[in-house]
Amino acid sequence: MMTLPRRTYFWIACRYEEKVTLQYESRSLPVHAARPLLEAYCAIPLAETSLRLLVVEDDPDLNRQLTTALTDAGYVVDRAFDGEEGHYLGDSEPYDAIVLDIGLPKMDGISVLEAWRRNGRVMPVLILTARDRWSDKVQGFDAGADDYVAKPFHLEEVLARIRALLRRSAGHAQSELTCGPVTLDTRTGRVSVSGNPIKMTSHEYRLLAYLMHHSGRVVSRTELVEHLYDQDFDRDSNTIEVFVGRIRKKLDVDIIQTVRGLGYLLTPPSPGT
Repeated sequence: MMTLPRRTYFWIACRYEEKVTLQYESRSLPVHAARPLLEAYCAIPLAETSLRLLVVEDDPDLNRQLTTALTDAGYVVDRAFDGEEGHYLGDSEPYDAIVLDIGLPKMDGISVLEAWRRNGRVMPVLILTARDRWSDKVQGFDAGADDYVAKPFHLEEVLARIRALLRRSAGHAQSELTCGPVTLDTRTGRVSVSGNPIKMTSHEYRLLAYLMHHSGRVVSRTELVEHLYDQDFDRDSNTIEVFVGRIRKKLDVDIIQTVRGLGYLLTPPSPGT
């Protein structure tokens, strides 16, 4: 137990359906809610990267392995076990990328993908399948897939392909993102200013990474919440503002502008600043 100003937190090192919980003022919070509280007040890093993904895979073990690997890599991950649930989530939530199995119950993966594309959903989709025939790959690409991995596969390859899809969807060809003197390496999770490393908690990194993936345009607070947290996050929380303030202080470079009433804009600093 640690006592902090106005609050007392208890880490509960237990797992329930793969979720770590935090006891906060007699309320049990899931890991997505515990993470920002711990980082804001305890400076405990819990992840390495950013962005929100969906895994649609009917095999429970493989679904768990993919979700665990992606979560350990720092992504916010939702999951579905059949085509109907996957279609609904992909059609209603703003995912940055989706891992989709083709052989799904209730609604096959090709039909799910075609429905997303018909409805204007443009997020990158990585298809997973046990089928390794060239005709199945062509069918997947024609349905709107962005990449394709045949089972069995190494999780490291899936992670690398997801990183590449996210970079390309944001218009970046390399793993390093830059804005003025600030550099963020999506592969190693490192941030530097003029070559000097900057230590960040995972939530600070996640937020900065999202802004850098979308530099040059205004990103609303709602968009940040939707892409950095899962469905159950308290959207009335002020954690976004807290982390933006901390990032600005650590970078000590004027690259994050507040556009009043709209959100945040990441641009290189003006000459001489």
